[in-house]
Formats: sequence, C-alpha cells, structure tokens
Amino acid sequence: MRAVFVGLIIYLMCSCSKVKFVSIFPGTSHLSVRMTDTPANFKALMIDLQGVQVADSDTVHEVVLTANKGVYNLLNFSNGLDTLIATGDVQSGLVSEIQLILGTDNSLTVDSVVHPFSASNVVQSGLKLKIHQVFQPGNSYTLLLDFDAIQSIVVLDSINYQLNPVLRLVDPTLTGSIKGIIAPIGTYAAITATSNGVNYSSVTNSKGQFLIAGLPPGTYDVTVIPALPFLPVTVTGKIVTLGFTTNIETVQL
Repeated sequence: MRAVFVGLIIYLMCSCSKVKFVSIFPGTSHLSVRMTDTPANFKALMIDLQGVQVADSDTVHEVVLTANKGVYNLLNFSNGLDTLIATGDVQSGLVSEIQLILGTDNSLTVDSVVHPFSASNVVQSGLKLKIHQVFQPGNSYTLLLDFDAIQSIVVLDSINYQLNPVLRLVDPTLTGSIKGIIAPIGTYAAITATSNGVNYSSVTNSKGQFLIAGLPPGTYDVTVIPALPFLPVTVTGKIVTLGFTTNIETVQL
C-alpha cells in the first residue's frame, strides 16, 4: 500500500519512541493514541509494544505517555476496529513527530507455524512518524495509527521473515472509507482502492467483509483480487467524502 497524506512522512528508525512538537501555546493538551491494522492473510502478527513518548524538537519538554504495554495481535484490530495504546497530557503547540517503542517479543504465524522475528531486526525497526497538527491548550486529541501488516513483513525465504514496521496516520475528520462484502462469503480476497495512481489495500475477513480507511476524498476504482479459481473484479467510480464510509455493497465473484 502506498499512501500520501498532506504533512505526513513515514520512515523507520531505531527503537527510541517519542512525539516531537514545537510549543507555541502555554498549557497542555490531552492526547490519546490508538492503533488499527490493515489486515493480511496471516494467522497472527504479534507486536510487542513497550511505550510511547512525546517531546519537542529540542527535547526540552519530554513526556512519557501512559502506555498499555503488551503483546498485541494486530489482526484483531482490522476492518474498522482499533485499540487504545497510550494516553497522557502534552505541551500544547504544533505536533511534528510521533514514535513508538517496540520490545523483542514479536512474531508472525503462518499456516499455524510461529516465526519469531530476531531481536536485532526489531530493535532496528523502531517507528517514527512525522505529522503536523496544532494542539490547542485544554483540548483533547486522538491519533489513529494504521499498522500496515502486508507492507510490514519481508519474506526472506520459506521459513524466515523480517519485521519492517510500516505505519500511517489516519485522521477520520480529513478522510473517508470504503467498505463492502464479497460473495461467495468466506472467499479470501485482496482489495485495492485506487485514485489518481495511489493504491490503498486491505483483505477480506472470514465473513467476506472489508473496510479501507484513511482515504483522501476523491473517486476510486475498487479491485477485488480473489484466490483461484475466481477472477478479479473491478468496481469503478466510487466517491469518497470526508468523514463518511462509502458502501459498495456486495461484489459477486
């Protein structure tokens, strides 16, 4: 999945985790950080979350948020579901950066076989997101982080996998969504929504349902790529508007 958001640059770094902001207002703002997942055709993707921090660009103000530490199966938070991973009060101002801290207990389950990621890979794959959002004093804000399970897994060979976490920021007030269901129900399929040459992807759940969130307003072609013997189907001209979910109903394979 390749997504471009205004003011958002995504890249990887070592596993120090903070949010950087430039203070332009006195006072504090309350911040909640939630995490969702763009699903993939795996049995489980376990991520060891150990913390979230915030700091200004000069690290003059540094706040460790209250994190819900633990090992999360990201595939439990897909197709519209999310979970709260951290909360806390931060210095009001222009937020420019957020980072997460990962531990070493990370693994991928494929065909009922658990494949641990090496500790060195996890340490080197800490996450850093650049954003641009003004936090007004006394207000509460929520950041929703979309963990792209498909893009985050590098297949080295038939038994070895590497974790290279890929995140994007989803702002429901600035984006919309597309959802639907495929038939026959239970058929696995990859779903891609395309607008102006940019692709956003997801997969169906066990009920044949899918939801692609964080879509900028525009007109999209939605392509369903099912497992054989079914053939791909494309639904064209679906309009996405701010804050709304476009339902394309049932796509018959």
